[in-house]
Amino acid sequence: MPPPGLPDDLQEFKAGGSGEWFPAAEIRYYTNVFLVQDDKLLLGYKKRGLGIHKYNGFGGKVEPKESTMDAALRELQEEAGITAPLIHAGTLLFVVPGEKWAHIDIFRAEEYTGTITESDEMRPEWFDTNNIPFDNMWEEDRYWLPLLLSKQHFSGRADFEREGEKYSPKKWWIGIDSTT
Repeated sequence: MPPPGLPDDLQEFKAGGSGEWFPAAEIRYYTNVFLVQDDKLLLGYKKRGLGIHKYNGFGGKVEPKESTMDAALRELQEEAGITAPLIHAGTLLFVVPGEKWAHIDIFRAEEYTGTITESDEMRPEWFDTNNIPFDNMWEEDRYWLPLLLSKQHFSGRADFEREGEKYSPKKWWIGIDSTT
């Protein structure tokens, strides 16, 4: 059975950690975009803010009255200088006690227009899909990113404990959408 906050019709893919799930809290919406071409994955090296010095997709907060798709397109343009036809690939919930839940809509694209450009926040870099820098990414990325690459729609939840600026995973669960 999926954890609280995720649809009931998911089939478990991977799970880990221990203890009870953290209680519900207010939700803040975010986006994350990954560009896949041939056997390459475009990631951004985070130069400032949360996740500094980690590789991630391009994205950020959804602004008031903005859809997650609009936010994803805006963030991709701001952080990498490109636009792309996006496909919704999955949803992640990140939970930290005492903080708003982060609901992150994950998007995938296989083509783009424009010139990939470094921004003040992200340095874009292509990686072979067989050599993704998981050791320099968020710990749970290694569990759901293969689903994104194989075009399997997914949902997941990860509960984190926070000490200062360090987030440590306590429990996580990734499921595959059984209706697609």
